[in-house]
Amino acid sequence: MLQFILLQAGQPGGSPLIGMLFPLLIIVVFYFFLIRPQVKRQKDQQKFVDSLREGMEVVTSAGIIGKVTKIDGNIVRLLIDEKTYMRVLKQTITGEYQA
Repeated sequence: MLQFILLQAGQPGGSPLIGMLFPLLIIVVFYFFLIRPQVKRQKDQQKFVDSLREGMEVVTSAGIIGKVTKIDGNIVRLLIDEKTYMRVLKQTITGEYQA
């Protein structure tokens, strides 16, 4: 008798589909507002890094502004002042510098 009462108390009156609707809605919101824009930003950044060429004036993630003088695989050499060069990884270059 006690088991029958516990089984009836454990079953809510609503549909289980409605109970799954809220978590599904949260997942959809996370996808469209967080995951999708981040993936798009990463693709845009990768396109920019692949399009680097000598002579471009760029900014690194550390805020260093320099002119690309040489690209050797994953390493980029920047001219940051007269006769002052710095080698950085391609992935650290965040954008083109516009004064």
